[in-house]
Amino acid sequence: MRHYSGGMISDFHKLSEKISQLAELTQALRSENADLRLKSAALAAENAELARRMQEAHERVAALLESIPTPEQDEEAA
Repeated sequence: MRHYSGGMISDFHKLSEKISQLAELTQALRSENADLRLKSAALAAENAELARRMQEAHERVAALLESIPTPEQDEEAA
């Protein structure tokens, strides 16, 4: 029959503590990952909205530029 020494029990206790710490760290990282995914999705939506607004502004500026008569058009009208 084998007897467990105090050192072996201590090793098991240390291993148990490390496993508990690893489980806590894993849970914290999962939570942080979920938060980062939400933030990433929000930023992607915001980026898409800003791109849409920039495209609209570009189209308005292009339309304004087309409506401004050029010097050639002024000469033809005269």
